[in-house]
Amino acid sequence: MLKSKLKILFALLIFCATSFIEVKAEHPDKSNLTEAYDPKPMIMHHVLNAHEWHLFDYKDSEGKPHPVSIPLPIILITEGNLDVFLSSDFKHGQVAVEKGNRKYILDDHGHINEANGASIIDVSITKNVASMLISVLLLLLLLKSTAKGYKRNKYAPKRIQAFLEPIILFVRDDIIKANIGPKHERYTSFLLTVFFFILINNFMGLIPGSANVTGNISVTLVLAMFTFVITTISGNKNYWKHIFNPPTPLLLMPIMIPIEIFGVFTKPFALMIRLFANITAGHITILSLISLIFMVQSQSGNGAAFGVAPLSVLFVLFIMLIELLVAFLQAYIFTLLSAVFIGLAVAEDH
Repeated sequence: MLKSKLKILFALLIFCATSFIEVKAEHPDKSNLTEAYDPKPMIMHHVLNAHEWHLFDYKDSEGKPHPVSIPLPIILITEGNLDVFLSSDFKHGQVAVEKGNRKYILDDHGHINEANGASIIDVSITKNVASMLISVLLLLLLLKSTAKGYKRNKYAPKRIQAFLEPIILFVRDDIIKANIGPKHERYTSFLLTVFFFILINNFMGLIPGSANVTGNISVTLVLAMFTFVITTISGNKNYWKHIFNPPTPLLLMPIMIPIEIFGVFTKPFALMIRLFANITAGHITILSLISLIFMVQSQSGNGAAFGVAPLSVLFVLFIMLIELLVAFLQAYIFTLLSAVFIGLAVAEDH
């Protein structure tokens, strides 16, 4: 039974690793070996957010590539006017969209601009937003089914309940309760939600063609701000006393107080950067290894590319295994540090 599960996991990893080679369809024929292949546009295209959900490209009989994407809603507020349409109206950036006297253009970086320079507030459902909505729905389904399992079966857990219960108990007992102490129940729901939200989005980001949600600094910023606000509101007098009246000699007060105040803001900043950098670095590494095949092809031809491809895919498979660990590890670290910061804020003076 275990061997069959390992075989299935290995097959999925092979699929994920080799599926990244779909990027080849996005590039023209490299018959001219003097032009070196530049992987940067492809890598940034897969890492950054977008107004459409790109799936794959195909070539017509003339060899011209055509992208296939899922259109997403574009919601723009321009000088008090609300304009709603689908991203497919841009024809992948080839045409402008006119709404009344307003003309919208999608530039090469995926940003929407008004042709006359009018100010735009963009509240569109982007690929990252759509992926977050899917992850939230998935999170609700998983936790709801677990809660129903407890109502139906009060003894031995079964199915999804048996899978999630050890993880929930680990986060509650070894992370939240261990670092916050007797007041942990007030923050358990928040920290469990943060843990599973990051974990699910990390795993979803490893699926070829999916969105890079936790590799988006705007998402990690909001998550870090939640921890910052909760820590600030929950801080007791002992917490603020340690910041504005640290237990140091009087001569060191002018130095220590600014350092303590600065530390209040560096903690959420560290949370934001750590999650963003680690997840983004993993995606860039995988795409760079895949790009190595096309870089060799553009310089040395198909024969050399076929020679490099097996080694590149093996390295991608190895990085994918590490990314599975990183996906769990980053959710664990973010939740652990959040619990530590909250625990410091609510700790009583001894």
